[in-house]
Amino acid sequence: RVAITAGGKVGVFMLNLGGPESSEAVHPFLLRLFSDRDLIPLPLQGPKYNNLLPKFIAKCRTPKIIDQYNKIGGGSPIKEWTTTQGTGMISRLNEMFPELDINFYIGFRYAEPLTEATLDQMEQDGVDHCIAFTQYPQYSCSTTGSSFNAIYKHITERQKNGNPLNMSFSAIDRWATEPLLVEAFSELITQQLEKLEPKERSKAVLLFSAHSLPMSVVNRGDPYPQEVGATVEAVMKRLNYSNPYRLVWQSKVGPSAWLGAPTDEAVEGLIKNGRKNIILVPIAFTSDHIETLFEMDIEYVEDVMKKHPEANILRCGSLNDHPLFIECITQLVARHIKTGGSTIPQMSLRCPMCVNPTCGPMRGFFSTRKFPEQIPVVQAKEESI
Repeated sequence: RVAITAGGKVGVFMLNLGGPESSEAVHPFLLRLFSDRDLIPLPLQGPKYNNLLPKFIAKCRTPKIIDQYNKIGGGSPIKEWTTTQGTGMISRLNEMFPELDINFYIGFRYAEPLTEATLDQMEQDGVDHCIAFTQYPQYSCSTTGSSFNAIYKHITERQKNGNPLNMSFSAIDRWATEPLLVEAFSELITQQLEKLEPKERSKAVLLFSAHSLPMSVVNRGDPYPQEVGATVEAVMKRLNYSNPYRLVWQSKVGPSAWLGAPTDEAVEGLIKNGRKNIILVPIAFTSDHIETLFEMDIEYVEDVMKKHPEANILRCGSLNDHPLFIECITQLVARHIKTGGSTIPQMSLRCPMCVNPTCGPMRGFFSTRKFPEQIPVVQAKEESI
C-alpha cells in the first residue's frame, strides 16, 4: 500500500499528449512529438543523431499545422478542457475524502505544462503522494507508456543528481471499459441518433474512430487496438447493438504502414456503398482537440459532405465536461485511493517484442511502488530502423 494518509497532500497527475495554445507553440510541440521514439519511431532520431529527421519534419509541418489550428480558433483547447475536468473531479474528491488535501495537476508530453516541470512543481507544493492518472482510457506504449516513462526517467535523473523527489507514486494506467465511461459515450451517441428521422436511425452506421498507430508498434504486441475494441464492444452492448458499426483509425503520419482502415477512406467507402447516414464517434479521446475539431469536423464531415451532398455525416460530441465523465474519473481516483494505490496485473507486463530499455523498470516501479534503485533493470536492445 502507498503512503496516502490522513492530512497528506495528494496530487492527481492528469497525463496527456497536450496541444499548442498559440501559433508560436506549434513548432516546439511538433519537435517534441517527433523526437519521442515511444510515440513515432523514426530514423535519425534521438541525441545520437541530433534528432535530424524530427527537426526536419517539425520544420516542414509547422506552417500546415498552424493553418489547421487557426481554423479551430488559433490553438488547442485540451488544457482548458483538462482544467475543467480536473476542477470538477477534485471538487467531488475533497467531499469524499475530507481527511486528505487533494489537488489536480496537468502534465503534457509535448506542450506546456510539461510532465517533468509539473513533477517539480508538485514537490514545491509539498505533495506527499502523486497518482499518475492517464487521460488515455486505452493503454498504448506510445501514449500512456510514454508519459509513464517520462515520469520514471525524471525520478531516476533526480536521484542520480542527489536530489530525489520527496513523494510516493502510484498509477491509474487504463480504464477502457469503465462503466461510467461507457455510459457517457452511449448518451452522446444517442443524442446524435435522435437527430435522424426515426425510420433512418437503426440504419445509421456508427463509425468509431481512434488515433492510429504505426504497425511497427502494433506488431510488438501493443495492447491499444485490443483495448479500443473493448471500449467499442462495451458501448455497443450498452446500446443493445442498435446499429451497424465499425472501428477505424485516423491521424496517420508519414509513409510507413499504420493501423487501418483509415477513417477518411472508410467514410468515402460507406457513402460509395450507399450508406448515407454516418455518425463519427471519437472513442479514444477524452476532450476536443485538433483530431476532433479539424480532422473530424472539417476534413471528415464538412469537406466530405461538400463532395457528397447526398450524405449526412454527424460527429458525436466529445466527453469534455459531460457530468457522467466527470463522475467517471472521480470514481476511478476514489477507488484507487480506497485500495491503497493498487494497479492491475496488466501494468507489469511488457509487450512481447518490447525494444524500450526503460519500459521494464518503469513497469516494475509503478507495479511494486518501490524506489527505482530497488528495481532490477532488464536491458533490451534498441530497435534499429
